[in-house]
Amino acid sequence: MVISFPQKLNKIIKDRGLNQLSLAGLLGIRQSQISNWLNGKSLPGYYSLKLICQKLDLSADFLLGLKD
Repeated sequence: MVISFPQKLNKIIKDRGLNQLSLAGLLGIRQSQISNWLNGKSLPGYYSLKLICQKLDLSADFLLGLKD
């Protein structure tokens, strides 16, 4: 079963004890942007994806579903 980006990000957020507002603060972006990602309305661009990976200590391959 392939897990979509929004599903994967939502699980990571919950597993880390975060919420949309705390992740937005960590990344320095608006909470509405996080909401759009989690609802599948948009996807993060390169800069945002890089920030997510750096701040949450994740690989982009994992986050994008290219590796487990």
